[in-house]
Amino acid sequence: MKSNYQSIDEYISTFPESVQKILTEMRQLIQAEAPEATEKISYQMPTFDLNGNLVHFAAFKQHIGLYPGPAAIVTFAEPLQPYKTSKGAIQFPLDQPLPKQLIKQIVALRVQENRLKAPKQKPRAAHAAKAD
Repeated sequence: MKSNYQSIDEYISTFPESVQKILTEMRQLIQAEAPEATEKISYQMPTFDLNGNLVHFAAFKQHIGLYPGPAAIVTFAEPLQPYKTSKGAIQFPLDQPLPKQLIKQIVALRVQENRLKAPKQKPRAAHAAKAD
């Protein structure tokens, strides 16, 4: 597997067509819920950024991994029961359709979380010192 990807398009293009379709679908689901997020490669995985990393996703031999962080795994523990999960990752088997609605809900939660950590503007000093 190649490393040092320059874009999500480049990453997706390195997989067989059947996997490319699933990766593209995952990308579109994330874009639909986080249209303001920017795309980048981080940790050699497709990543969406919105006031910091929003979600990562990646293809593996038997699954697509989605990395939304631990809070999302806890929040959606019940609907995630059919899938293998760890502290901050979910594995969606390649031989099953992606759970579109669940993925959208997870991304929506992450958007909410990341909006809360948006950089706050510093209030301007009421009386700025003037240099004479």
